Amino acid sequence: MSANTVAVDLGGTKITAGLVSPEGRVSGLHTIATPAAAGPAAVLDAVAGVVDSVTDDASVPAVGVGTAGLVDVERGLIVSATDAMPGWPGTRVADGLSRRLAGRWGSTVPVHLQNDVDAHALGEAWLGAGRGLDPVLLVTVGTGVGAGLVINGQAHRGAHSAGGEFGHLPAVGAEGLRCPCGRLGHLEAVASGVALASRWTGLTGEALDGQGVVTRAVAGDERATGLVTDAAVALGRGIAGLVTVVDPAVVIIGGGVAQAGPLWWGPMETTLRSELIDLLCDVRMVPAELGAEAALVGAGWSARSLLPRERTDCRNDGTRN
Repeated sequence: MSANTVAVDLGGTKITAGLVSPEGRVSGLHTIATPAAAGPAAVLDAVAGVVDSVTDDASVPAVGVGTAGLVDVERGLIVSATDAMPGWPGTRVADGLSRRLAGRWGSTVPVHLQNDVDAHALGEAWLGAGRGLDPVLLVTVGTGVGAGLVINGQAHRGAHSAGGEFGHLPAVGAEGLRCPCGRLGHLEAVASGVALASRWTGLTGEALDGQGVVTRAVAGDERATGLVTDAAVALGRGIAGLVTVVDPAVVIIGGGVAQAGPLWWGPMETTLRSELIDLLCDVRMVPAELGAEAALVGAGWSARSLLPRERTDCRNDGTRN
């Protein structure tokens, strides 16, 4: 492996791009706001612009994009997305971005598109908390709840590109609570940052974001502590179900809510281990290591699969230089 690839982390609020070396080193980061309300064409124009910014108008061999929404990786298009990205479903991101970059650089640029949590999981599996282990299960708990599964160095996406939609698992404790997908009783309706904020407002009438609720809990507010504990217990049960089915070598926990500390981590882990059979109850569970760079590392790695004679899985126990 020789040339750098460009990696893009494309979310509903911001777009971050950077160069990723063959060893996984991320450099030249540039971030802009996502013009989501202006529609898909404007978003793709913005992505092309930020890619230009990190490459100084020099062409690169391949671009990897981790994006919000469900992705058909083979066709490079968005299968489904939330209202945070209006018009995003059905967008042929890979083709659209490739055309824009070819117009700027005068040559065809291959683009690999995948879900951002899958990119995150691949980054952690390659050079983060899951390096050298297999299978790797990543669970992210932030604004929403998601998961990514890496088996034999490849992201497992399922038959309908919906593998990893962990937040939509039916959950004990979420009965009667509406998930952002519109249905009742899903894990995301009780365990996510948005859920914490919504439940706090319903309980107190005060508007706080999820981190604000966690801060109140850490400060000793019993109402906030109860909500955080409910979220942690529900998540622990949900992860226990995944571990029972997948039998991963490691469970990696990432996302903003996962930074809440012992108040959240304690009941989550206790619940998880109490639900598992003896053979699995000691499953290795660790915090994510790569932070905000994880999705870029995974997207940059995946872009290498588009290059001749490159390895196409992330099983690697090397180090980042």
